[in-house]
Amino acid sequence: MNIHEYQGKEILRSYGVSVPNGRVAFTVEEAVEAAKELGSQVCVVKAQIHAGGRGKAGGVKVAKSLDEVRTYASELLGKKLVTHQTGPEGKEVKRLLIEEGCNIQKEYYIGLVVDRATSRVVLMGSEEGGTEIEEVAAKTPEKIFKEYIDPAVGLQVFQARRLAFNINIPKELVNQAVKFMLGLYQVFVEKDCSIAEINPLVVTGDGKVMALDAKLNFDSNALYRHKELLEYRDLDEEDPKEIEASKYDLNYIALDGNIGCMVNGAGLAMATMDIIKYYGGEPANFLDVGGSATAEKVTEAFKIILSDAKVKGIFVNIFGGIMKCDVIANGIVEATKQVGLELPLVVRLEGTNVELGKKILEKSGLNITAAESMADGAQKIVELVR
Repeated sequence: MNIHEYQGKEILRSYGVSVPNGRVAFTVEEAVEAAKELGSQVCVVKAQIHAGGRGKAGGVKVAKSLDEVRTYASELLGKKLVTHQTGPEGKEVKRLLIEEGCNIQKEYYIGLVVDRATSRVVLMGSEEGGTEIEEVAAKTPEKIFKEYIDPAVGLQVFQARRLAFNINIPKELVNQAVKFMLGLYQVFVEKDCSIAEINPLVVTGDGKVMALDAKLNFDSNALYRHKELLEYRDLDEEDPKEIEASKYDLNYIALDGNIGCMVNGAGLAMATMDIIKYYGGEPANFLDVGGSATAEKVTEAFKIILSDAKVKGIFVNIFGGIMKCDVIANGIVEATKQVGLELPLVVRLEGTNVELGKKILEKSGLNITAAESMADGAQKIVELVR
């Protein structure tokens, strides 16, 4: 689950992590009022969307008067902001962060992620703050420093201090930087984050170390123990199809292709998308119905796939282990009747009760193309869509 920058900063502030003062605004008048409350000579008007690269896209403005705050707020609210992370369709700006300006002396990057190779949380830092960390990794990887954290003892002071020295934090501010990193790590662990990224971390003219931006993502599987985080969820920033899928415990991610996929198991779903691309097709989604899908779940999955206007055909690829092929077959028949499916449909079933499942599909009288293997199914749906 993603949240907005201002929400991330609220969480950081509650853990004693230094962030600038700011207020959220949903209207132009609220933006002006927020600037008055802050009483800062310089205010920053920042578009709040779930995407990076807002500054380069014109979504961050520096205002030196209340009139400029009003002007920039009027320009940004309702605007479709297009960044490298939104795609060409962009995202509409519906809220702003009005924040006090600060005298930036130097920008750095600090981030926490889970490193799959070591199965540990890793703290990363670079003195190349304010730019995309991917660019730094590609062009000057020697400028990224890492500290791997033992989960039994957590982030140690000596690790945070070493990273601060490696990225050339001024010596007199190292203790502040260490406190900042320790607080950020505490947020990461206690809130079950998948990413905690501060870009940039800044050193100011009055000797402060603070987060000028904040990106916090949370592990959706842990949200059951963080009810307070669910209040931060902004459904306007999420794909309606993904929201609907979450109601039925379906793992769905929309993609740009035209072949809808319905699969059980995340690994098989990824392999299915790969093999569709191998045969020249483009998957329209990732959809894992899970290992305990019911006929109702399958029906809803079909409805979600078909709500995507780009879909021109559907490939159902089921390997029945815990999942029984006859249950899937009944779900497919029921869904096809309910939604009045007219698009090409290719079904590959394998595993528990596979023969029974195939008979159910054959007797249905529906226009369903059977496939003997995953490769056979991928080839057939690609040809049918063409």
